[in-house]
Amino acid sequence: MTTLVVLQPGYLPWLGFFDQMKKADVFVYYDDVQFDKNGWRNRNRIKGSKGPVWLTVPVRHKGRSDQSIQAVEVIQDQLWATKHVKSIRELYAHAPFTKDYLDGLEAVLSGPKTHLVDFCYAAVEYFRGVLEIDTPMFRSSDLNIEGERSERLVNICNHFQADTYLSGDSAKSYLQDDLFKDAGIDVQWQNYQHPTYDQQHGAFISHLSIVDLVMNMGPDSGTIFSNK
Repeated sequence: MTTLVVLQPGYLPWLGFFDQMKKADVFVYYDDVQFDKNGWRNRNRIKGSKGPVWLTVPVRHKGRSDQSIQAVEVIQDQLWATKHVKSIRELYAHAPFTKDYLDGLEAVLSGPKTHLVDFCYAAVEYFRGVLEIDTPMFRSSDLNIEGERSERLVNICNHFQADTYLSGDSAKSYLQDDLFKDAGIDVQWQNYQHPTYDQQHGAFISHLSIVDLVMNMGPDSGTIFSNK
């Protein structure tokens, strides 16, 4: 059985993103679909003393409403990476593993990149190394596979000879199960059960960036984040 996961890029993604990656035999980074400026492509949340704090990568989107994720350029003159690293350093100053992982993340975010997808990809590579996930990763923009919505996902499954497609629960409202069934592909739903763990700043808050887990739990993160 070969399980395929297709997910759009996200900035410093939440734990469920990496849970799907771990459960997959093949992971496809869906980087050539339309960018949604109010979604999770260029932002995520960490935890502060008064609740969640947003980290947002400034991108060029004015007059570019139809651009794909892979085309989105980062506005480099706002020192956003420096500000994000500073925020993480300050908010996780007392977390037990900040000193172990923040330098590595800073190196990723400070790299010579111009496009959002490259920062997202590099950060995912860094954290999947921390979590010890070795699932092969591919970019949809490199595959040249056509089709609309569910049809294209089926075509990607066929390309990798996958007989199982693992999807996040939010896709239940639009995924066309019948197309997968006709192609002999079993659709499974993630049904992610978010773990709790020791956090800074009071009562536990779920669905934060993977940054929160790693800075708090360090090498134990790899056994905490996944339902597998």
